[in-house]
Amino acid sequence: MAQLDDPGRSGATDVAADEYRDIYDSPEFAELRNRFRRLVIPLTVGFLAWYFAYVLMATYKHEWMAHEVAGNFNRGFFFGLLQFVSTFAVAYIYAKRAETEIDPLADQLLKRFEDNRGGGAS
Repeated sequence: MAQLDDPGRSGATDVAADEYRDIYDSPEFAELRNRFRRLVIPLTVGFLAWYFAYVLMATYKHEWMAHEVAGNFNRGFFFGLLQFVSTFAVAYIYAKRAETEIDPLADQLLKRFEDNRGGGAS
């Protein structure tokens, strides 16, 4: 049983907090955050730009979007389908790049944390 040093705080919690702080302050964690940002920010900005372009075109360029391309299918229909395709593309790109660029470093940090805690006890 953990001994209470301050009301509501235990010595075991302080040790865990110190371990978390050590990981958080490490250069590896800073690199992990940078890799994550370099992956997520461009994907998010690109997707949102594409999405708002679609919304703006649908709102202000009715005639252009209504132009029939194949039978009863117009440009708006195909742009709408491309929204789904781009959503899956973003998810695929994120999963593949995270697997190679982010996950290995995150696994190293997790292993280091678990080793410091004595084998990963909860």
